[in-house]
Amino acid sequence: MFGIGFLTSTFLLLFTPSVYEFIDSNSYFPYNSIKYELRISLDFWQIQGLKVKNRVLPEFQDFLLSRSLVPEKNVSFYAHWVSKFLAFSNRNEELLPDLRVEKFLNDLKSQKNIADWQIKQAGDALQLYIHHFLKGETSILSPDSPRKRLPDFSKIIAEMRQAIRIKHYSYRTERSYLDWAERFNDYISNVKKRDVHTVGLDSNDVRDFLSYLALIKRVSASTQNQAFNALLFLFRDVLKVELGDLSKTVRAKRGQKLPVVLSPEEVQALFKNVKGLNLLILQLLYGSGLRLTELARLRAKDVDFASDLIFVRGSKGDKDRTTILPQTVKDKLKLHLDEVKILHDKDLAEGHGEVYLPDALERKYPNAPKEWGWQYFFPSSKLSVDPRSGKIRRHHISEKAIQNAVKEGVKKAGIVKQASVHTLRHSFATHLLMNGVNIREIQNLLGHKHVETTMIYTHVLRDVVSVPRSPLDNLYNKKPL
Repeated sequence: MFGIGFLTSTFLLLFTPSVYEFIDSNSYFPYNSIKYELRISLDFWQIQGLKVKNRVLPEFQDFLLSRSLVPEKNVSFYAHWVSKFLAFSNRNEELLPDLRVEKFLNDLKSQKNIADWQIKQAGDALQLYIHHFLKGETSILSPDSPRKRLPDFSKIIAEMRQAIRIKHYSYRTERSYLDWAERFNDYISNVKKRDVHTVGLDSNDVRDFLSYLALIKRVSASTQNQAFNALLFLFRDVLKVELGDLSKTVRAKRGQKLPVVLSPEEVQALFKNVKGLNLLILQLLYGSGLRLTELARLRAKDVDFASDLIFVRGSKGDKDRTTILPQTVKDKLKLHLDEVKILHDKDLAEGHGEVYLPDALERKYPNAPKEWGWQYFFPSSKLSVDPRSGKIRRHHISEKAIQNAVKEGVKKAGIVKQASVHTLRHSFATHLLMNGVNIREIQNLLGHKHVETTMIYTHVLRDVVSVPRSPLDNLYNKKPL
């Protein structure tokens, strides 16, 4: 017959999720400690034959067993993760419950001794606990901190920043959303003359602010939509206030707009007035149909010279796609990449050489930030401090620098059209249509979700190629002056 100590050690070695196992909501112990073995076997575990059942959250365990929601052997571990979360929740009462869940799981992901399957198990456990056992009633997680009044707005901004980072939104989105939140607060304080801290906020304030942007500030429809998305996040994810009916909001109207397209001759004129690396970048933008951010975020491994393809990772809508690698710039790109490799080796020799990696890649592959394949294809000329992590890294080339290069080139070429970096992408699609490329193939190259988005270029093509003859020309051709 097995002894109690042997069984205890065996179960701990087989099932413990980490080097520290949970005893109660406030204490941890090392699983290889003999000092606590007797306490574990007598107090923490109930041994009946060969069945072991812990006493953490017994009602939740009974709930899982009675409904057969998880295998019986895993019930105690689901209770374990919920217990850890409850202890974590008590230390993070300033966060809303759903953000606590996300932060708790993110903290688990940052621990190298916790496997991915354990993180998934913890997430499943919290889903079952909150949405099935508690039936979505999360107020029990914060019984002593009801939100009757809004805190100081600086605290709201701090909570919003934390919520954005927990959800892994981009740094650009973070800056945009926080800026709109500040503008909204300025509107409430200085235009409506109200104190957010004492009066609070509701959907009427959002409706008034959006109408104010449309009627007084005369913003575009896209700008108003951006403000709405920022405030929607603020209310739902930070203040936990559900916005009511906003149908009476005055919306900025957006009519149908045709994209600005350069003719092939204008594209050539633009390129003649741009030199060096800027010329290579503009040629790649036009030759591949890349968005500005897509080109800036290209990594060394994303350009496949053997297959003549460019792999665009995590683009709009978090989708990957491939596009054309122009033969004209292929050799120039190889030479440029050789120069980037020399710069990267120099950074490594000086103790730097890291780049930013998205999501959990840096945790899964701790050496990847310094690997050559992950380096930006068009790196910045200077090292900089990452505003989130504080690490010294070499970021990609400034998007503003590319925009300025296009602006200067257009001016020197004498092009009067309102051309921008994105105009090169519009020109790429239109010129492919002119060359007889199928609209579906162009849709895939551009990464459009719906073909209707790509169809706009057929209207441009029709206007450029099939311009009808003016009746005035017909009139004077028959009867010249």
